[in-house]
Amino acid sequence: MRRKHLWVLAPLMLIPFLAGLGLRTHAPVDGQLLFEEVRARVARAAVDSLSDDKIYENAARGLVNEIDDPYAELYSPEELASFSRNTLRNDYAGVGMQIQDQLGIIVVAAVFPNSPAAKGGVQAGDRILMVDTSAVSGLKIDEVSGKLVGKPGTQVNVTFARPGQDAQIQRKFTRAVVHVPAVPYALMLDNGVGYVPLQRFNEASAADVMNAVARLRSAGARSFVLDLRGNPGGSVDESVAISNLFLHPGQEIVSVRYRDREAEERRAENDGVHIAEPMIVMVDGGAASASEIVAGALQDHDRALVVGTTSFGKGVMQSIYPLHQGWALKLTTAKWYTPSGRSIQRERVIRNGQLVEVRPDSLETDSSRRARPAYHSDAGRTVYGGGGIAPDVVVPADTITTAEQTFLRALGPKARESYRALYDLALELRPRVQSTFTVQPEWRDEFFQRLETVGAPVTRVQFDAARPLVDRLLEQQLATLAFGDSSAFRRTAHSDAQLRRAVDLLRNATTQPALFIAAAADHPKG
Repeated sequence: MRRKHLWVLAPLMLIPFLAGLGLRTHAPVDGQLLFEEVRARVARAAVDSLSDDKIYENAARGLVNEIDDPYAELYSPEELASFSRNTLRNDYAGVGMQIQDQLGIIVVAAVFPNSPAAKGGVQAGDRILMVDTSAVSGLKIDEVSGKLVGKPGTQVNVTFARPGQDAQIQRKFTRAVVHVPAVPYALMLDNGVGYVPLQRFNEASAADVMNAVARLRSAGARSFVLDLRGNPGGSVDESVAISNLFLHPGQEIVSVRYRDREAEERRAENDGVHIAEPMIVMVDGGAASASEIVAGALQDHDRALVVGTTSFGKGVMQSIYPLHQGWALKLTTAKWYTPSGRSIQRERVIRNGQLVEVRPDSLETDSSRRARPAYHSDAGRTVYGGGGIAPDVVVPADTITTAEQTFLRALGPKARESYRALYDLALELRPRVQSTFTVQPEWRDEFFQRLETVGAPVTRVQFDAARPLVDRLLEQQLATLAFGDSSAFRRTAHSDAQLRRAVDLLRNATTQPALFIAAAADHPKG
């Protein structure tokens, strides 16, 4: 009983102490002293304490997270190497595989052309078991990637498992410089429209775009669609180089305004290359950063019609400052402006260092666009500011039905497991399909059974009501794994409302001014 009484009284004994603390809440805070006292007490008394080095590292990361700069990051040497490899460079010394983590299993998502992996017969869907003598089970994807890359000419052994094959596959690769294409494919669409999807900005993006346009032009393309949807950006220099392909020498591409120095302007240069055919640039809420520089410059100089929905609005530039011991700090240091003076940056609410979207672009209409600040292109066309690049022609992305929304919401708690079920089914079907395949009823049945197996809370009624979406998911995943991205795109392009509108607008436009006239004449009001 005595122990019980002491336990009950213990909180009461703290009350005078806490009240005393409350008397000093308005006193000036010596932050350095406070931090040192907390650090020392944690190091000495916390049951699960950390080393001093780890405490200081966590404190540094906490400081970066608290400055209301959602793009600020503190990079360890390993994180800095991964950032440079994956974001800025178009080549690296490795095997040539894009990998993804599927519920702790490292799976090959894509194999780059002419890479050691391609020459070694690696296939999308292969699962990595070991790198050299180290099992990858339990490792993070960056850790596995770090084991695969290295100096050109060095060797690495990789052990794979392939669905449908009992024996493990062992390959010895000689690491090589691998080119990661910024334009994975380029296609000719109806009416002589050349389609160029630019999926990343790296050190060869401009060359990839120029080569794609040249190939399509030689095949008879009379106009072009540059698709920037979903492109998160990257190298600013490459965004300038791509804009330079379409603009005249001397035209401004972007201005950069700093806090602590004079603004800079980047302009098109005369390099002997100029692509003059009618052109549409496609953007959406996933197009950001360098993508917005390109779209804004071409729109302001009346070089392209912009179609889609307003871009993300990341109009700020980060600088990377090297620190001791191989660490680095990334901070936002400037803002970007289009030639007409529009700030690309869309102001957002920031909570705990994270962006908070306050108005989804799914609500975008012509009326809401016209409520934005108005600017003017070189030819006097109205273009809209307020952050991001507002399209000249608003075309919402395809919407899904209420039944399909219900189906996706039901999958939510088991989204990763459901994707894995879809992926595995597509892998098993891959050897048995031709390029002209259609989704079969037994495939749907098998997919539903696998969803049940992984515990996805979806009823058969919900599943059947969402059949068009289910078929699209099966078709796209199977086509990608069996025949590649370009084949998958061709099969699904008919359901892309934004692309259909772009192709329709280009149908009879032989010049860029004619394209603007066609867009103005066939522009729904909303």
